Amino acid sequence: MPRNRLTLLPLLLPLGACSMAPAYAPPQVAALPAYKEAPDGWTQAVPDDASDRGKWWAMFNDPVLDDLEARMEKASPDLAASVARLDAALAAARESRADLFPTASASGDVIRARASARRPGATVANTYTDVTVGGALAYEIDLWGRVRNAVRASKAEAQASASDLTNVRLSLQAALAGAYFQLRELDSQAALLRQTVDANSRALDLTTTRHDGGIASGLDVNRAQTVLSAARAQISDVARQRAITEHAIATLIGEVASSFSIAPVDGLAAAPAIAPQKPSTLLQRRPDIAAAERRMFAANARIGVARAAFFPTVSLGASGGWEATGGALFSTPASFWGLGPLSTVLDLFDGGRRAARVKMTRAQYDEMAADYRKTVLVAFRDVEDALAASTHLAIQSKDSDNAAAAAQRTLDLALTRYHDGASDYLEVVVAQTSSLDAQRAAIAVRAAQLQAAIDIVRALGG
Repeated sequence: MPRNRLTLLPLLLPLGACSMAPAYAPPQVAALPAYKEAPDGWTQAVPDDASDRGKWWAMFNDPVLDDLEARMEKASPDLAASVARLDAALAAARESRADLFPTASASGDVIRARASARRPGATVANTYTDVTVGGALAYEIDLWGRVRNAVRASKAEAQASASDLTNVRLSLQAALAGAYFQLRELDSQAALLRQTVDANSRALDLTTTRHDGGIASGLDVNRAQTVLSAARAQISDVARQRAITEHAIATLIGEVASSFSIAPVDGLAAAPAIAPQKPSTLLQRRPDIAAAERRMFAANARIGVARAAFFPTVSLGASGGWEATGGALFSTPASFWGLGPLSTVLDLFDGGRRAARVKMTRAQYDEMAADYRKTVLVAFRDVEDALAASTHLAIQSKDSDNAAAAAQRTLDLALTRYHDGASDYLEVVVAQTSSLDAQRAAIAVRAAQLQAAIDIVRALGG
């Protein structure tokens, strides 16, 4: 290569730092100083975006749930699929980064040939063996940032996949906790119904005795039998729901439903209080927001890749090796080398392909920006919904407990009046039905409070 070409290289290489991508800035979303639905007296958490989300479900102090969450982490097929997607994204980023470096190749040739005696300047035929061993280097000088922007885009996609994995893990953890407490709600409902069946069975025996003694009518006996049978039917329905929920838990943790079971436990744990973070930290805590932002960054970088196509590509090559037809191959006399070519290529006409690609990448960026804004808005809505549910369920729980206690007192009075002959059994039936409904409603509200606590954790990003 001429010396003047070599002197141009130091001037060309720094231009590789140029980028045709637009200046990047994520859309600004106003964050309020506090959540609207956060109750008075709640302490806002100190922002700590780099902290490990950890085993948040440990706040429920349930060893069975702890064990299930650990088993899910090891065997969940959904989690394994998300890990595989992250591995693929990381590999794609490494593949893209390889374009930043020169490519090197090696070659070798052996030719056995006979040269004609009739060729110009020859008097006799000549047979010889030609051996060539060499290599070549090729490098694209990234003047316009095409390669660098492609690397930035693939790296951002890998970061988005990492956030996707975090989001999938958090979603699975929350889904498992929700299914588990649904199972415990059904256990409590079943225990209540068994107690109700025992009480209704005793009431039926009493009514039958009174009927045999001529005190009660056959109508009272039939009413008592109806209430008893209805309670037994509800036990079967709860058992059906529990089996379905148990099977769902088995699938979540990656186990076969046929060989999986959880022993029933009566009673529901109290829902823990969770202090919400400042709204401004939500943008950094939520993995789905982080994934949306990284995809927006990747789309912005791809605009730079598309723009760079309007400018010439510059590449540099080099080659060298040894060639000999006799004597020592790897020796100075047998060596050869070449620096170049330093080539430049520019497409002058492509029918509008490059312009269309720029428009496409801009539209993709606009789509990613809109998705980001939507994800942020949904995140704030999720937090407000969960906080509102927690606040109102706390009030509802007190009222439902009071209603259940009042219904039980009404049932006790109705039974006393029936024993004393002051009323027929219809009054008892109404009181029994009201008491059972009120107690089941109280259990459902306590379970909803547990789900609301899970939803708050999920909405806050873990």
